[in-house]
Amino acid sequence: MPPFIGKLILTVPVAYALAYPLLNPTSGEGVFGELNVIGPTGGAIITLVFLAAVFLYCRDLQRSLTLVKPESRVASPRSVWLMFVLPYNFIEDFFIVVHVAQSLRREARQNEALRPFRSFGLGSGLGWCTAQIVSLIPHEVGALAGLLALPLWGVHWRLIRMTNAVLAKAACGAPTTVEVAAHSRENPT
Repeated sequence: MPPFIGKLILTVPVAYALAYPLLNPTSGEGVFGELNVIGPTGGAIITLVFLAAVFLYCRDLQRSLTLVKPESRVASPRSVWLMFVLPYNFIEDFFIVVHVAQSLRREARQNEALRPFRSFGLGSGLGWCTAQIVSLIPHEVGALAGLLALPLWGVHWRLIRMTNAVLAKAACGAPTTVEVAAHSRENPT
């Protein structure tokens, strides 16, 4: 079975979980119920801020894939924008995180500047993806998972930005923090 078909099959229960509050409006649960608590204006503002943050995050992920050599890439830099395709993105996010981490890991084999990094945020990335899926469960379990997803997402994003900074420095030939530290050890003043 082609991977795309498998992803579509896995998207079906996600789509149902997203639609559940709409199909059962008396439940008052899910993200729509939570947004209703703050009213339409507050809900619209939070939604726009969230979408802007996702845009910036995708831009950083795309930059990661652009900064690695083409032979190190596991996926196209443009593939990260699938994060905006609802409800498919709930499953695709796992693949995006893994592909970025794999690409960075492959690049690290040839780029010493990346050697200090270990997992390239794979744990926090898969953590926020998993918490995002669990957040679709109605009631407190889903709400807690949604709250957990946000800091995990932040940790992952921060690691991606740090990695991008190291890659950008290495690409322009500037000494990286690792090289400066090694030089300091070799030539103490």
